[in-house]
Amino acid sequence: MGSRPTGERRTAILGAAAELFAERGFRGVTIDDLGRAVGTSGPALYRHFPGKEALLGEVLVDVSDRLARRGAEVVAAAREPREALDLLLRGHIAFALDEPALITVHDRELGHLTEDDQYRVRRLQRGYVEQWVGVLADLRPHDSADVLRAAVHAVFGLLNSTPHSRGGLGRQEMADLLLTMGAAALTAPATIPGAPAATAAGGTVPRL
Repeated sequence: MGSRPTGERRTAILGAAAELFAERGFRGVTIDDLGRAVGTSGPALYRHFPGKEALLGEVLVDVSDRLARRGAEVVAAAREPREALDLLLRGHIAFALDEPALITVHDRELGHLTEDDQYRVRRLQRGYVEQWVGVLADLRPHDSADVLRAAVHAVFGLLNSTPHSRGGLGRQEMADLLLTMGAAALTAPATIPGAPAATAAGGTVPRL
């Protein structure tokens, strides 16, 4: 196998693959389909990827890595926890609105990854979740890490609903709505005063 593509070429290949996998499903896409989508032949892609499974792995590892790296950068740059939370929300909302195919592919095709790629994706995603949990721990010091982690997973479910929930709203209108709802959900008290305590439920991965 040749070297992996870099820069704009790599971005184009991964973007085209994500769109095709989202539209047709992993099993419905051939290597020739993928080649045509980026203006080359299927066999030419074998110079960079050994097959569809490897390309799917690259797609999902790449987006998990991008989210984790950007999350770390904005948390490090923020002057205080509320700014960090705002930046995390805005970054994830931009991803959800601009790259919805990746959400669809993750939800539907994660099981087609190799064990190594599944491990890489889940490790990156766990780290990304913990970035959010760390910020919330400063804002909600009386809540347990389990409660905060469940809140983060719940909000990811909200933000990642955009492939289905956007409807007729414009991008900015939807972004503003998600920002307001996400911030409210993450900063709400874990229990309502006077009501019985409830146990929050959360997933094991951030549901990209």
